[in-house]
Amino acid sequence: MSQAVLNHVQGKLPIEVDDAGEQALKNIDRPIHVYHVAMERAAMPVPPRTQDLALPDKPSIAVLPFENLSRDPEQEYFADGMVEDIITALSRMRWLFVIARNSSFTYKGRAVDVKQVARELGVRYVLEGSVRRSENRVRIAGQLIDGSTGAHLWADRFEGELEDVFDLQDRITESVVGSITPKLEQAEVERAARKPTESLDAYDYHLRGMSSLHRRTKESTDDALRMFYRAIELDPNYVSAHGAAAWCYALRKSYNWMTDRGQEIAEAARLARRAVDLTGNVERYIGPAMEHRPRLVDAVRGYAGALSASGFALSYVVGELDNGVVLLDRALALNPNLASAWHFSGWARIWLGERDLAIEHLARAMRHSPFDPLIEWMQAAAAHAHFFAGRFDEASSLADMALQSSPDTIVALRIAAASNALGGDLTQARKIVARLKKLDGTLRVSNLRDRLGPYRRAEDVAKYEEGLRKAGLPET
Repeated sequence: MSQAVLNHVQGKLPIEVDDAGEQALKNIDRPIHVYHVAMERAAMPVPPRTQDLALPDKPSIAVLPFENLSRDPEQEYFADGMVEDIITALSRMRWLFVIARNSSFTYKGRAVDVKQVARELGVRYVLEGSVRRSENRVRIAGQLIDGSTGAHLWADRFEGELEDVFDLQDRITESVVGSITPKLEQAEVERAARKPTESLDAYDYHLRGMSSLHRRTKESTDDALRMFYRAIELDPNYVSAHGAAAWCYALRKSYNWMTDRGQEIAEAARLARRAVDLTGNVERYIGPAMEHRPRLVDAVRGYAGALSASGFALSYVVGELDNGVVLLDRALALNPNLASAWHFSGWARIWLGERDLAIEHLARAMRHSPFDPLIEWMQAAAAHAHFFAGRFDEASSLADMALQSSPDTIVALRIAAASNALGGDLTQARKIVARLKKLDGTLRVSNLRDRLGPYRRAEDVAKYEEGLRKAGLPET
């Protein structure tokens, strides 16, 4: 762009142009001449809206431009690029309605009322944030807000070195998306639970079922099953409802709530296989063209959760470990950011005897969803992997973390007792077994195998039995 052209443009438009010279840009081989263009904010008002937009029929969010607190223009471009990446990543989620970048950036440089923004854009949630540079480090802060109430649902900050700004931008984007997604899902579940029952459709029955399922009591799990079956009745092709219902039977087995073991195992198998049938051969859509077809990406990856739950149910409840692992691998291929798939895959690798791979997968699960409703199960799973590797101190520590989150988690109590016993702390092991017996009075060394997953290695089960026997669990 010549200086004459610049002068002509500045004469016609309310802009200021700063020549930044030759710069290396992401994904471009040769240096590019860069100009910083600043619009005069007051000259570009957002047209007033005559009426607020109606909310979409699914969760909706707008990501506002992040405020540049350092007043360094370079950080403003960095933040804008990161916000665009966050919008793109969120847009790939089939269940989420995301306001496009061009609309959300009309609020750039303006002092805004979040509730007003939510009304004007017709969204339920708003993500806002800021960027601040300090020497060679940059700090990004973000917060997720309920646009209808102004309540803060989540807030966090992320820091990193500026040596590789693009790598930092990618890592922060992944962290923000991974952190707010569970909060969005939780907020939607809680919202659905407050709706009057007469207004429910299949989607809301599914959300109400998830709300009940997260409480993980026998009564709430029974209620969740009723909700999922109602969703399936309204929509027989509802993939997620089939997968979630199959997952209910995994909970029932884990907590020893099954009343007709044979019938419930058969039903878990039926639901899981139906979910798999409904997903079809979705992998045929995966390919380079997917990058330019975001709606297809959303539709395909939307099946990952159902495949994950179904794979776990087939592995744990039905005992079809090999088939279950195939489904879990499919889920991870469709959506490598799905925490539940990494979690369930971690358990499957424990049952296969692949301890190091299990630890790796469980670490991924906890990184993608650090506030997950099942975080104590993830920690307990990691404790199992260390236990079978003979690292009893690490296993005890992880089990303690799980019990701090949820003191009545049976699977965490079992591995905590066994780890402490084989690690030499029999006093602590016996205290844990005393609590375990109060919560699961029928548990014995002789029936432990009925509670466990499909362990491929007999020596792993034998070590588990030895630990609980030393901890004081009755033999019969």
